[in-house]
Amino acid sequence: MYQSSAFDTVLDLDPFRGAVGEAVVNLDVRARDPETFRGALRGQAAGDVHVLTIAADAHSVHRTESLIRGAAQHYFKFSLVEAGTGMIVQDGRETTLRAGDMTFYDTDRPYSLICGDDTRMSIVMFPKDLLTLPSDRLARMTATRLGAGSPVGSLVRPYLASLSGQVRDLDAHTARRLSRTAVDMVATLVEEGMGAMAASSVHESLRSRVLGYIDENLASPELSPPAIAAAHYISVRHLHALFNDQGTTVSTVIRNRRLERCYDELIDPRGVDRSVTSIALANGFVDAAHFSRTFRAHYGVPPSGIRPARG
Repeated sequence: MYQSSAFDTVLDLDPFRGAVGEAVVNLDVRARDPETFRGALRGQAAGDVHVLTIAADAHSVHRTESLIRGAAQHYFKFSLVEAGTGMIVQDGRETTLRAGDMTFYDTDRPYSLICGDDTRMSIVMFPKDLLTLPSDRLARMTATRLGAGSPVGSLVRPYLASLSGQVRDLDAHTARRLSRTAVDMVATLVEEGMGAMAASSVHESLRSRVLGYIDENLASPELSPPAIAAAHYISVRHLHALFNDQGTTVSTVIRNRRLERCYDELIDPRGVDRSVTSIALANGFVDAAHFSRTFRAHYGVPPSGIRPARG
């Protein structure tokens, strides 16, 4: 299971626990036999999307209330079981997982993943606001088996397995784009699991139009909830309601999408001669110092820290 170029080092239980916490979120990792346990992982953070492969002996991971408290970021995790068996437990559901199965869970609520034997998994973890679906519908999808026997599932499996094994060999710009594609594929799979595409409802169709308008106007410093509401002939209150059931706000969506666009442009080697300030201003930020603080708070590094070296 560990004889793969995907892994650098095979770890004992304590260093494995620490490595998992650094790669994803803090988890209580327990092993059936702590003395003989071995595990390995390899992955990469492409902006705010994390892609990794984990292989380990029989073990369990638990996301508890105490570990959730104080978490700065809010993520969904999507896992593909490549080998072995397991069980995912969240929101009152328990689902057995076998090789080829995929599942989805929320790091803001307690969950357990129990691997009854040697297991290998591919995982993509991403901010919750990247899924433009109502939180109540998403909550019904956690700890369920996704994509079983579906054409969409047959596309997602090989893509995620390949990406997780090779993401560290990619340059930052390519890894970012391919990781965001993985998130889009996960979103499509989750929508399929809901039984209907989100755009089928009037509510979701309007939100999709609003998100498109935001993306088209990110460069404008005048982009604001009142301006967006006026452009769609709805009240500001109605606009806010479109995003409240996702646990986010219009202003947060605007800020995060501006940050994502800036991140993409900062790591693009074709734009190495552009200054950080010019990239920030071109994407709707009006103050370079504020942009730098906001970027660092979101990604954990200053904007200059991700720039490719000049040729």
